[in-house]
Amino acid sequence: MAEGRTLADLSLANATAAVAAAPAAPAQPKLDKFGRAYATGKRKNAIARVWIKPGSGKFIVNGKDSDTYFARPVLRMLLQQPFVVTNRTGQFDVYSTVSGGGLSGQAGALRHGISKALTYFEPGLRPPLKAQGFMTRDSRVVERKKYGKPKARRSFQFSKR
Repeated sequence: MAEGRTLADLSLANATAAVAAAPAAPAQPKLDKFGRAYATGKRKNAIARVWIKPGSGKFIVNGKDSDTYFARPVLRMLLQQPFVVTNRTGQFDVYSTVSGGGLSGQAGALRHGISKALTYFEPGLRPPLKAQGFMTRDSRVVERKKYGKPKARRSFQFSKR
């Protein structure tokens, strides 16, 4: 099968395969000229554009403080989760704009965007965020309404008469 090949040819092929299998250089941070990391997060119909930079831990959402924008404590807790998992609480300032969907979807989109932006700022943070499921876009959306039904699956009440 391999007639005409010499030992030198085989060793050269092994050397090139070893070079190709060498580990890649460590990932570099993706920052803009202002030292910020940018990412987009999505959830349901909400889209969040997120910029993070080192700071004191303040959150600005659509020009308002996060405590004002997200009044429910559960939603504010969602925003903190990526920082808690990576032990970076209070180390980054977050500036974001969110649109579409409701408050719950917007908070989920913001968490997704913060997680992505953290990995762009510090690529080494990706494994813990990935393990918690923060890097995956939650693809569940509202099912569409079907013809002849009052909702997506609900049927009108059956009557024998």
